[in-house]
Amino acid sequence: MAVAIETTNPELSQLIENNFHTYRENSIVHGTILEIKKQYVIVDIGAKSEGIIPISEFEDEEFAVGDEVEVLLEKLENEEGMVVLSKEKAAHKQNWDKIVAVYNEGGLVKGKVKSVVKGGLMVNVGVEAFLPGSQIDIIPPKDLNEYVGNVYEFKIVKINDDRKNVVLSRREVIEAERAEQRAQFLESVKIGDTVDGLVKNLTDFGAFIDLQGMDGLLHITDMSWGRINHPSEMLIIGQPLTVQILDVDKEKERVSLGLKQLQNNPWEDIDAKYPIGSTVKGSITKLVPYGAFVELEQGVEGLIHVSELSWTKRITRPSDVLSVDQQVEAVVLAVSKDEQKISLGVRQLEPNPWDDVDARYPIGSTIKGEIRNLTAYGAFVELEDGIDGMIHVSDLSWTRKINHPSEMLKKGEEVEAQVIDIDKTNQRISLGIKQLETDPWDAIDAKFKVGDLVKGTVAKIASFGAFIQLQDDIDGLVHISQLSEDHVAKVKDVLKVGDEVEARVIKVDRVERRIGLSIKAAEYSEEELKKETAAFEALRPSSDLVGLEQAFNIAQEEWRPGQESDDTSSED
Repeated sequence: MAVAIETTNPELSQLIENNFHTYRENSIVHGTILEIKKQYVIVDIGAKSEGIIPISEFEDEEFAVGDEVEVLLEKLENEEGMVVLSKEKAAHKQNWDKIVAVYNEGGLVKGKVKSVVKGGLMVNVGVEAFLPGSQIDIIPPKDLNEYVGNVYEFKIVKINDDRKNVVLSRREVIEAERAEQRAQFLESVKIGDTVDGLVKNLTDFGAFIDLQGMDGLLHITDMSWGRINHPSEMLIIGQPLTVQILDVDKEKERVSLGLKQLQNNPWEDIDAKYPIGSTVKGSITKLVPYGAFVELEQGVEGLIHVSELSWTKRITRPSDVLSVDQQVEAVVLAVSKDEQKISLGVRQLEPNPWDDVDARYPIGSTIKGEIRNLTAYGAFVELEDGIDGMIHVSDLSWTRKINHPSEMLKKGEEVEAQVIDIDKTNQRISLGIKQLETDPWDAIDAKFKVGDLVKGTVAKIASFGAFIQLQDDIDGLVHISQLSEDHVAKVKDVLKVGDEVEARVIKVDRVERRIGLSIKAAEYSEEELKKETAAFEALRPSSDLVGLEQAFNIAQEEWRPGQESDDTSSED
């Protein structure tokens, strides 16, 4: 609404024209501060009445009576006849026009972060603007409060003129700066240069270093001449770091960095520093199932394999005898400069007890020892601390077929045995119990002859016959066909374990250690016995009856002499 004053006097009209302006609501006008009250400021804009502005609109600056201010004329007259003015709205209108101009030109605007709000920050750039959390920095910030009160440059990414909304981005400003820095860096840097940077991020395979807007990769293998498991063992995020340029790919904008290359390579003269056979000292840095890593100097580690910890003790885990940070002595066993590996041994610090074991336990000598362990194939006897001898099941008895050493021996009991073989290379000593006695089969011809009538006890029943225990623990086999003149369907129908029987020897095989018996031939005459023996020898596996030879072969699999007899489980 415009106010015009009418007059018929030309001079008076000119005077009024010179002293009064034509005012329009929602326009910016100049005013003068007339009076400062507690809650408001009175401002004269040359209208017929003064205007008032809340004093809160002057809080951020100094002001005094007589100062000129730019204000927005909201209303020429309110209900009280006062002009309604606003200093803040005038500034907002002016600033909004500037913001729109900057946005259209693609320029940057400075602003001060006012507060943290949901999803980001509120920024004063002359008008209130929103800075989303994703646009604050190239790295998502952990605490938004650290930005409050700071002044930054922003790019205006969105404007809504109707709602007077402004959306900012600081990230785009940073990315543009980094892109320019990156281009300058790639243009000027060359392989071999030393540059400074900050550790930006850590991964399992290395660290990313910020180099003046350019991210370079420091691979874990280029961090140290020694062994490290993770970059966090050497670096922390934000740490200043001097590195060397190893490779530059300008097209892909990639830079490879090195840290260890700035130090002397400790492996360069490793052969001279650690000759094979020398004794070294170091600290254990890591224990693994197969050994222990020992740091000999910075960047140089050796490995003590678990097999090199003791000559005699069976160490399954290095952690059973060693601990991390423990100081140890060791002997250098092998050095590989190319592979950067050093093999160490602890047991080499002491004499190998196996070197002269044959002097302490000569073959043929008799020893005594405690049974330390039983296995399916034999018994281990402790000869001295860390040195065992083994009695194989086949060396327990001359006459009995032993399937498990527990049939004759018990863990913890003391036994006497003979040393029958020594293998220094594989650290094995073979013992035998049966060798302490004479082999009864050496004189078997004098004890058992074909045609002899013998007595014995049924020790085991099988589907093909029965085993009879004779003198000197020698077993003979009565085939099912030799049990009776009558047909026998099942052995247990005729015999049971523990029965005393009388039988005639019909076969003696010294080489195979086998004796064949016949119960039905016990009452035969000499002539009948010859016929029966001839008939028995003529048996073949293809005949209706199982031959004695086949029966013995089956017996090797099924016979369990010395076990508790169970005739009910021997056959169907």
